[in-house]
Amino acid sequence: MDFQQGLITTIHEYGIREDSLQEISRELKKRPTAILIPCLYEEFKRPALKNIRDVLSNLNGLNELVIALSAKSIEEVNQAKSFFSSLPFPVHVQWTNSPSVIELLKDQEKNGLDLIGTPGKGWAVWQGIGIATISSDVIALFDADIRTFSPSYPARMLHPLLDSSHGISYVKAFYSRLSLETNALQGRATRLFVGPLLSSLEQLLGNVPFLSYLQSFRYPLAGEFAFNRDLAINLRIPCDWGLEIGLLSEVYRNVRISRIAQVDLGIFDHKHKEIGQSPEEGLQKMCSEILSSVLRGLMEHQGETLTNSQLSTLEVLYRRIGEDRVMQFGLDSAVNHLPYNRHDEQLSVQKFGKLLKPAILNFLGSPVKQQLPSWARVVSCEANLQEDLSKAGKK
Repeated sequence: MDFQQGLITTIHEYGIREDSLQEISRELKKRPTAILIPCLYEEFKRPALKNIRDVLSNLNGLNELVIALSAKSIEEVNQAKSFFSSLPFPVHVQWTNSPSVIELLKDQEKNGLDLIGTPGKGWAVWQGIGIATISSDVIALFDADIRTFSPSYPARMLHPLLDSSHGISYVKAFYSRLSLETNALQGRATRLFVGPLLSSLEQLLGNVPFLSYLQSFRYPLAGEFAFNRDLAINLRIPCDWGLEIGLLSEVYRNVRISRIAQVDLGIFDHKHKEIGQSPEEGLQKMCSEILSSVLRGLMEHQGETLTNSQLSTLEVLYRRIGEDRVMQFGLDSAVNHLPYNRHDEQLSVQKFGKLLKPAILNFLGSPVKQQLPSWARVVSCEANLQEDLSKAGKK
């Protein structure tokens, strides 16, 4: 990588030395730290999670590993507990959709709290934060389907937070998404949708600080991030595919930019999502919800909204910038001898472009989206809910 810095402090991978778990294990003594992994039971049938477990087995000093697990039965939960039983630190398997958890959270309707989120990563992350922040000052989140997980991932993500002299509150990962099988570029939602979208909005709306902030992240859709407890308990959590952008919006609201960093994790691969045959499927559905999250952030932080007359301009700008990006990624792939299907990439840009107008109109008709309340708000209403949730998730 280069050595350039910008609005967001960037920690590059220079390849000078390997990050060791032994070193980070010593640093873990400075602050109690948890790793949070939101997980479907299906992930236990795939090799990625086994590799993650084996890597973490060499990590000493971790305060807790929290597995926010969606499972269909107590048998699946018990198998998950057995899967992680050999690790040298406490493991809390939180059964996120257990009958006890559902009953507990539904009971909070009496306090005017809607805590039953749409089943998915957002709801699992919200529960996991509630559990992890009971006894940990630093929390790092990793997905369960990372095929390239290595010791450098937790080491590089946690270091900026464990040493408080750096003044960092939030760390976001970025990486090169390459297929392990073919070496082809992945990450179409980031490369061909979010990147061109943000550039188009900047041309349309001008110098908008929130857009500049989002564009400063090398991989805004990265699902791997870490934060300190003070920030974690003050974040509202989105419950759709806009989770990552929505969290960046929450961080923008709560933290000075000088306290944010992004970390290069190198080559990265996990499960790939198909583009889908309709706007309600695959990457098309995902990108529609990401677009809503971007627009909501513009409303919240800048008081900006799009008029009907701007929609056509945005469509034209997006298609031009998207096609330019296809050419750029094609050249990048050619020089690096990576396979690249320019036609398929162009088709993806066309499909994404068709989403813009209907998705924006749908958002403008109903701009308020459910977000799970911050834990700071929840515990101000029900002081023991974190501990009660922890007990319910173990039942």
